Amino acid sequence: MKKKLDLSYLASLGISVVLAFLIGALILAVSGHHPGHAYAAMFNGAFKGMRHLGDVLEYAMVLCICGLACDLGSRVGIFNVGGEGQLLLGAIAACQIGVWLDGASPWLVFPLAALTAIAVGGLYALIPGVLKVKLKVDEVITTIMLNTIAASICQFLAKGPWKNANKNIVAGTQQLSARYWFGGLVRGSNLSTAIFFAAIMALLVWYVMQKTSRGFEMKITGQNPRFARFSGLKTDQIVILCMTISGAMCGLVGMFRVYGAEHLFKSSISNDYYFEGLMVAMIAQYQPVATILLSLFFAVLKIGAQGMELSAGVPNQIYLIIQTVIIFFMAAERGIFRSIQARRAAKAAKARLEGGSSHV
Repeated sequence: MKKKLDLSYLASLGISVVLAFLIGALILAVSGHHPGHAYAAMFNGAFKGMRHLGDVLEYAMVLCICGLACDLGSRVGIFNVGGEGQLLLGAIAACQIGVWLDGASPWLVFPLAALTAIAVGGLYALIPGVLKVKLKVDEVITTIMLNTIAASICQFLAKGPWKNANKNIVAGTQQLSARYWFGGLVRGSNLSTAIFFAAIMALLVWYVMQKTSRGFEMKITGQNPRFARFSGLKTDQIVILCMTISGAMCGLVGMFRVYGAEHLFKSSISNDYYFEGLMVAMIAQYQPVATILLSLFFAVLKIGAQGMELSAGVPNQIYLIIQTVIIFFMAAERGIFRSIQARRAAKAAKARLEGGSSHV
Protein backbone atom coordinates (compact mmCIF):
# COMPACT_ATOMS: atom_id res chain seq x y z
CA MET A 1 0.00 0.00 0.00
CA LYS A 2 2.82 2.38 0.79
CA LYS A 3 4.26 1.87 -2.68
CA LYS A 4 0.92 2.75 -4.28
CA LEU A 5 0.63 5.88 -2.20
CA ASP A 6 4.16 6.92 -3.14
CA LEU A 7 3.40 6.41 -6.83
CA SER A 8 0.19 8.35 -6.44
CA TYR A 9 2.06 11.19 -4.76
CA LEU A 10 4.69 11.32 -7.50
CA ALA A 11 2.02 11.29 -10.20
CA SER A 12 0.07 14.03 -8.43
CA LEU A 13 3.19 16.13 -8.01
CA GLY A 14 4.13 15.73 -11.67
CA ILE A 15 0.62 16.66 -12.82
CA SER A 16 0.59 19.65 -10.44
CA VAL A 17 3.89 20.94 -11.80
CA VAL A 18 2.72 20.58 -15.41
CA LEU A 19 -0.58 22.32 -14.69
CA ALA A 20 1.22 25.10 -12.81
CA PHE A 21 3.49 25.76 -15.78
CA LEU A 22 0.51 25.66 -18.17
CA ILE A 23 -1.41 28.19 -16.07
CA GLY A 24 1.74 30.31 -15.84
CA ALA A 25 2.08 30.13 -19.64
CA LEU A 26 -1.51 31.26 -20.05
CA ILE A 27 -0.91 34.24 -17.76
CA LEU A 28 2.28 35.10 -19.65
CA ALA A 29 0.47 34.93 -22.99
CA VAL A 30 -2.40 37.12 -21.79
CA SER A 31 0.07 39.69 -20.44
CA GLY A 32 1.83 39.88 -23.81
CA HIS A 33 4.87 37.67 -23.15
CA HIS A 34 5.92 34.64 -25.16
CA PRO A 35 5.68 31.66 -22.73
CA GLY A 36 8.42 29.67 -24.47
CA HIS A 37 10.88 32.57 -24.43
CA ALA A 38 9.99 33.40 -20.81
CA TYR A 39 10.51 29.84 -19.54
CA ALA A 40 13.71 29.51 -21.54
CA ALA A 41 14.94 32.69 -19.86
CA MET A 42 13.90 31.27 -16.47
CA PHE A 43 15.95 28.09 -16.79
CA ASN A 44 18.76 29.98 -18.44
CA GLY A 45 18.79 32.31 -15.44
CA ALA A 46 19.18 29.34 -13.12
CA PHE A 47 21.83 27.36 -15.00
CA LYS A 48 23.74 29.85 -17.14
CA GLY A 49 27.15 30.03 -15.54
CA MET A 50 28.49 28.91 -12.20
CA ARG A 51 27.41 32.13 -10.48
CA HIS A 52 23.72 31.41 -11.08
CA LEU A 53 24.14 27.77 -10.12
CA GLY A 54 25.87 28.86 -6.92
CA ASP A 55 22.92 31.08 -5.99
CA VAL A 56 20.54 28.18 -6.71
CA LEU A 57 22.45 25.89 -4.34
CA GLU A 58 22.65 28.55 -1.61
CA TYR A 59 18.92 29.21 -1.76
CA ALA A 60 18.17 25.47 -1.89
CA MET A 61 20.29 25.05 1.25
CA VAL A 62 18.17 27.58 3.15
CA LEU A 63 14.87 26.08 1.96
CA CYS A 64 16.08 22.56 2.72
CA ILE A 65 17.11 23.17 6.34
CA CYS A 66 13.99 25.24 7.06
CA GLY A 67 11.84 22.53 5.47
CA LEU A 68 13.55 19.77 7.45
CA ALA A 69 13.05 21.78 10.65
CA CYS A 70 9.34 21.77 9.85
CA ASP A 71 9.47 18.03 9.11
CA LEU A 72 10.81 17.36 12.59
CA GLY A 73 7.95 19.16 14.29
CA SER A 74 5.36 17.60 12.03
CA ARG A 75 6.67 14.10 12.73
CA VAL A 76 5.63 14.43 16.39
CA GLY A 77 2.36 16.22 15.61
CA ILE A 78 3.41 19.81 16.26
CA PHE A 79 3.33 22.61 13.68
CA ASN A 80 6.24 25.02 14.06
CA VAL A 81 5.22 28.23 12.29
CA GLY A 82 7.74 30.24 14.30
CA GLY A 83 10.84 29.35 12.32
CA GLU A 84 11.11 32.85 10.87
CA GLY A 85 11.49 34.41 14.31
CA GLN A 86 13.90 31.69 15.40
CA LEU A 87 15.98 32.32 12.27
CA LEU A 88 16.09 36.09 12.86
CA LEU A 89 17.10 35.79 16.50
CA GLY A 90 19.76 33.20 15.68
CA ALA A 91 21.13 35.45 12.94
CA ILE A 92 21.42 38.62 15.02
CA ALA A 93 22.81 36.81 18.08
CA ALA A 94 25.45 34.98 16.04
CA CYS A 95 26.38 38.18 14.24
CA GLN A 96 26.87 40.07 17.46
CA ILE A 97 29.18 37.35 18.78
CA GLY A 98 31.44 38.03 15.80
CA VAL A 99 31.25 41.78 16.40
CA TRP A 100 32.03 41.53 20.11
CA LEU A 101 34.89 39.08 19.60
CA ASP A 102 36.43 40.95 16.68
CA GLY A 103 40.13 40.13 16.62
CA ALA A 104 39.74 36.70 18.21
CA SER A 105 40.63 33.50 16.39
CA PRO A 106 38.04 32.24 13.86
CA TRP A 107 38.43 28.83 15.53
CA LEU A 108 36.82 30.41 18.60
CA VAL A 109 34.29 32.71 16.89
CA PHE A 110 32.77 30.18 14.47
CA PRO A 111 31.87 27.50 17.05
CA LEU A 112 30.71 30.08 19.59
CA ALA A 113 28.53 31.86 17.04
CA ALA A 114 27.02 28.55 15.89
CA LEU A 115 26.31 27.44 19.46
CA THR A 116 24.75 30.83 20.23
CA ALA A 117 22.47 30.60 17.18
CA ILE A 118 21.49 27.04 18.13
CA ALA A 119 20.78 28.03 21.74
CA VAL A 120 18.78 31.15 20.88
CA GLY A 121 16.71 29.46 18.19
CA GLY A 122 16.15 26.36 20.31
CA LEU A 123 15.13 28.26 23.44
CA TYR A 124 12.74 30.44 21.45
CA ALA A 125 11.08 27.31 20.04
CA LEU A 126 11.02 25.74 23.50
CA ILE A 127 8.46 28.32 24.66
CA PRO A 128 5.59 27.25 22.37
CA GLY A 129 6.65 23.61 22.78
CA VAL A 130 6.22 23.73 26.56
CA LEU A 131 2.97 25.71 26.27
CA LYS A 132 1.63 23.07 23.88
CA VAL A 133 2.57 20.10 26.03
CA LYS A 134 1.86 21.48 29.49
CA LEU A 135 -1.06 23.86 28.90
CA LYS A 136 -2.44 22.61 25.56
CA VAL A 137 -1.99 26.07 24.00
CA ASP A 138 -2.25 26.00 20.20
CA GLU A 139 1.32 26.21 18.90
CA VAL A 140 0.24 27.86 15.63
CA ILE A 141 -1.05 30.91 17.51
CA THR A 142 1.92 31.16 19.87
CA THR A 143 4.55 30.73 17.16
CA ILE A 144 2.93 33.36 14.93
CA MET A 145 2.84 35.81 17.83
CA LEU A 146 6.45 34.99 18.73
CA ASN A 147 7.49 35.69 15.13
CA THR A 148 6.23 39.24 15.47
CA ILE A 149 7.98 39.68 18.81
CA ALA A 150 11.27 38.33 17.42
CA ALA A 151 11.13 40.62 14.38
CA SER A 152 10.44 43.62 16.62
CA ILE A 153 13.31 42.75 18.96
CA CYS A 154 15.71 42.41 16.03
CA GLN A 155 14.53 45.71 14.54
CA PHE A 156 15.05 47.45 17.88
CA LEU A 157 18.57 46.06 18.29
CA ALA A 158 19.56 46.75 14.67
CA LYS A 159 18.28 50.33 14.85
CA GLY A 160 19.40 50.97 18.41
CA PRO A 161 22.18 49.56 20.59
CA TRP A 162 23.73 47.33 17.89
CA LYS A 163 23.27 49.73 14.96
CA ASN A 164 25.84 50.01 12.19
CA ALA A 165 27.67 53.35 12.15
CA ASN A 166 27.04 53.61 8.39
CA LYS A 167 24.17 56.11 7.95
CA ASN A 168 23.11 54.40 4.71
CA ILE A 169 22.16 51.27 6.65
CA VAL A 170 18.88 52.09 8.39
CA ALA A 171 18.48 48.85 10.32
CA GLY A 172 21.63 46.75 10.46
CA THR A 173 24.37 45.67 12.82
CA GLN A 174 28.10 46.15 12.46
CA GLN A 175 29.68 44.16 9.65
CA LEU A 176 31.69 41.06 10.46
CA SER A 177 35.40 41.07 9.83
CA ALA A 178 36.26 39.22 6.61
CA ARG A 179 38.22 36.65 8.58
CA TYR A 180 34.92 35.38 10.01
CA TRP A 181 33.18 34.86 6.68
CA PHE A 182 32.50 31.36 5.40
CA GLY A 183 34.72 30.69 2.41
CA GLY A 184 33.09 31.45 -0.93
CA LEU A 185 32.80 28.52 -3.35
CA VAL A 186 31.71 30.33 -6.52
CA ARG A 187 32.89 33.82 -7.36
CA GLY A 188 30.03 36.33 -7.53
CA SER A 189 27.46 34.06 -5.87
CA ASN A 190 26.26 33.68 -2.28
CA LEU A 191 27.32 30.04 -2.12
CA SER A 192 29.75 29.38 0.72
CA THR A 193 31.24 26.50 2.63
CA ALA A 194 28.19 26.67 4.91
CA ILE A 195 26.53 24.31 2.44
CA PHE A 196 28.77 21.47 3.65
CA PHE A 197 27.55 21.90 7.24
CA ALA A 198 23.97 22.13 5.96
CA ALA A 199 24.44 18.88 4.03
CA ILE A 200 25.64 17.14 7.20
CA MET A 201 22.59 18.46 9.06
CA ALA A 202 20.26 17.21 6.33
CA LEU A 203 21.89 13.78 6.40
CA LEU A 204 21.58 13.56 10.18
CA VAL A 205 17.91 14.57 10.13
CA TRP A 206 17.14 12.01 7.43
CA TYR A 207 19.03 9.28 9.28
CA VAL A 208 17.38 9.96 12.64
CA MET A 209 13.87 10.21 11.19
CA GLN A 210 14.09 7.22 8.87
CA LYS A 211 16.66 4.80 10.28
CA THR A 212 16.64 4.98 14.08
CA SER A 213 14.39 3.83 16.90
CA ARG A 214 14.11 7.45 18.02
CA GLY A 215 12.66 8.30 14.62
CA PHE A 216 10.12 5.48 15.02
CA GLU A 217 9.17 6.80 18.46
CA MET A 218 8.67 10.25 16.95
CA LYS A 219 6.41 8.77 14.27
CA ILE A 220 4.27 6.90 16.80
CA THR A 221 4.03 10.01 18.98
CA GLY A 222 2.76 12.06 16.06
CA GLN A 223 0.36 9.47 14.67
CA ASN A 224 -1.12 8.13 17.90
CA PRO A 225 0.06 9.96 21.04
CA ARG A 226 -2.33 8.05 23.31
CA PHE A 227 -1.01 4.68 22.15
CA ALA A 228 2.55 6.01 22.46
CA ARG A 229 1.95 7.02 26.09
CA PHE A 230 0.44 3.65 26.97
CA SER A 231 3.45 2.02 25.30
CA GLY A 232 5.70 3.73 27.81
CA LEU A 233 7.05 6.50 25.60
CA LYS A 234 7.70 9.88 27.19
CA THR A 235 5.69 11.72 24.55
CA ASP A 236 5.89 15.15 26.21
CA GLN A 237 9.68 15.01 26.25
CA ILE A 238 9.81 13.82 22.65
CA VAL A 239 7.57 16.67 21.45
CA ILE A 240 9.52 19.32 23.37
CA LEU A 241 12.85 17.91 22.18
CA CYS A 242 11.79 17.91 18.52
CA MET A 243 10.39 21.43 18.77
CA THR A 244 13.61 22.65 20.36
CA ILE A 245 15.78 21.00 17.70
CA SER A 246 13.54 22.47 15.01
CA GLY A 247 14.13 25.96 16.42
CA ALA A 248 17.85 25.30 16.79
CA MET A 249 18.07 24.38 13.10
CA CYS A 250 16.32 27.61 12.13
CA GLY A 251 18.68 29.62 14.34
CA LEU A 252 21.64 27.95 12.65
CA VAL A 253 20.25 28.90 9.23
CA GLY A 254 20.35 32.51 10.45
CA MET A 255 24.02 32.07 11.34
CA PHE A 256 24.70 30.60 7.88
CA ARG A 257 23.04 33.61 6.25
CA VAL A 258 25.09 36.11 8.24
CA TYR A 259 28.48 34.42 8.07
CA GLY A 260 28.02 33.09 4.55
CA ALA A 261 26.11 35.61 2.44
CA GLU A 262 25.25 38.89 4.20
CA HIS A 263 28.16 39.39 6.64
CA LEU A 264 25.97 41.54 8.89
CA PHE A 265 22.44 41.40 10.24
CA LYS A 266 19.85 43.54 8.47
CA SER A 267 16.11 43.44 8.11
CA SER A 268 16.33 41.63 4.77
CA ILE A 269 18.41 38.74 6.13
CA SER A 270 15.37 36.53 5.58
CA ASN A 271 12.66 37.27 3.04
CA ASP A 272 10.19 34.84 4.60
CA TYR A 273 12.63 32.00 3.91
CA TYR A 274 11.13 29.82 6.61
CA PHE A 275 7.61 30.14 5.24
CA GLU A 276 8.86 29.09 1.81
CA GLY A 277 10.66 26.17 3.42
CA LEU A 278 7.44 25.37 5.25
CA MET A 279 5.54 25.27 1.95
CA VAL A 280 8.20 22.97 0.49
CA ALA A 281 7.82 20.62 3.48
CA MET A 282 4.04 20.61 3.12
CA ILE A 283 4.23 19.77 -0.58
CA ALA A 284 6.76 17.05 0.24
CA GLN A 285 4.30 15.65 2.80
CA TYR A 286 6.95 16.13 5.48
CA GLN A 287 9.24 13.47 4.02
CA PRO A 288 12.98 14.36 4.34
CA VAL A 289 14.16 13.12 0.92
CA ALA A 290 11.25 14.76 -0.89
CA THR A 291 11.90 17.99 1.04
CA ILE A 292 15.54 18.02 -0.09
CA LEU A 293 14.66 17.42 -3.75
CA LEU A 294 11.80 19.93 -3.83
CA SER A 295 14.02 22.55 -2.18
CA LEU A 296 16.36 22.27 -5.16
CA PHE A 297 13.43 22.47 -7.61
CA PHE A 298 11.96 25.62 -6.05
CA ALA A 299 15.41 27.20 -5.80
CA VAL A 300 15.78 26.73 -9.56
CA LEU A 301 12.42 28.45 -10.09
CA LYS A 302 13.24 31.30 -7.69
CA ILE A 303 16.69 32.16 -9.04
CA GLY A 304 15.55 31.48 -12.59
CA ALA A 305 12.62 33.89 -12.18
CA GLN A 306 15.05 36.63 -11.17
CA GLY A 307 17.11 35.98 -14.28
CA MET A 308 13.93 35.90 -16.36
CA GLU A 309 13.00 39.36 -15.13
CA LEU A 310 16.38 40.77 -16.11
CA SER A 311 16.69 39.14 -19.54
CA ALA A 312 13.06 38.85 -20.71
CA GLY A 313 11.39 41.64 -18.76
CA VAL A 314 8.92 39.24 -17.13
CA PRO A 315 8.06 40.11 -13.49
CA ASN A 316 9.51 37.45 -11.20
CA GLN A 317 6.13 37.16 -9.46
CA ILE A 318 5.43 34.43 -12.03
CA TYR A 319 7.46 32.20 -9.70
CA LEU A 320 4.99 32.87 -6.88
CA ILE A 321 2.09 32.05 -9.21
CA ILE A 322 3.65 28.71 -10.21
CA GLN A 323 4.52 27.91 -6.60
CA THR A 324 1.01 28.74 -5.38
CA VAL A 325 -0.68 26.66 -8.08
CA ILE A 326 1.50 23.64 -7.22
CA ILE A 327 0.60 24.05 -3.55
CA PHE A 328 -3.09 24.34 -4.43
CA PHE A 329 -3.14 21.16 -6.49
CA MET A 330 -1.03 19.20 -3.99
CA ALA A 331 -3.32 20.31 -1.15
CA ALA A 332 -6.25 18.89 -3.11
CA GLU A 333 -4.33 15.71 -4.01
CA ARG A 334 -5.55 13.61 -1.10
CA GLY A 335 -9.16 14.59 -1.65
CA ILE A 336 -8.95 13.84 -5.37
CA PHE A 337 -7.20 10.52 -4.73
CA ARG A 338 -9.80 9.46 -2.18
CA SER A 339 -12.61 10.51 -4.53
CA ILE A 340 -11.17 8.39 -7.33
CA GLN A 341 -10.77 5.43 -4.96
CA ALA A 342 -14.36 5.81 -3.75
CA ARG A 343 -15.68 5.89 -7.30
CA ARG A 344 -13.69 2.80 -8.22
CA ALA A 345 -14.95 0.97 -5.13
CA ALA A 346 -18.54 1.97 -5.93
CA LYS A 347 -18.21 0.74 -9.52
CA ALA A 348 -16.66 -2.54 -8.38
CA ALA A 349 -19.45 -3.08 -5.84
CA LYS A 350 -22.07 -2.29 -8.46
CA ALA A 351 -20.46 -4.73 -10.92
CA ARG A 352 -20.45 -7.49 -8.26
CA LEU A 353 -24.11 -6.87 -7.49
CA GLU A 354 -25.06 -6.95 -11.17
CA GLY A 355 -23.02 -10.12 -11.66
CA GLY A 356 -24.74 -11.79 -8.71
CA SER A 357 -28.24 -10.83 -9.88
CA SER A 358 -27.58 -12.19 -13.39
CA HIS A 359 -26.64 -15.58 -11.93
CA VAL A 360 -29.88 -15.63 -9.99
